[in-house]
Amino acid sequence: MKKALTALDGDRSAAEKVVDTLVKERYIDELRYASAFARDKSSLSGWGGKKIRYMLAAKGVPGDIVDAAMEEIDSPKARTRLEKLLENKLKGLKDDPQCRMKMLRFGLGRGYGYEEVSEVLNVLMKR
Repeated sequence: MKKALTALDGDRSAAEKVVDTLVKERYIDELRYASAFARDKSSLSGWGGKKIRYMLAAKGVPGDIVDAAMEEIDSPKARTRLEKLLENKLKGLKDDPQCRMKMLRFGLGRGYGYEEVSEVLNVLMKR
């Protein structure tokens, strides 16, 4: 609405018409935005579900829409991404005495759950 008001020199009725048209034609759609954000951050940035939920909530997206968007994330692929992230991090921390703690903190910082990160770490540390 702010952009439309600015572009139309403050004509409120014209701005409302523009925004209504954009919403009707789904150019402005919170679910579409939230779904694309969740997919991109999960697949491209390697973020976990908790971080994605937090960031969508911070952007003002309602909880039910966040839940629907989170359903589009492929859980097995997210698990594989977490494994790869932790494997790469482990290579740099091979001889560090606090390796496990640093790896755990890294995974949690990426937005994955404690149990999920801990489980993957157990498998990696056994290798």
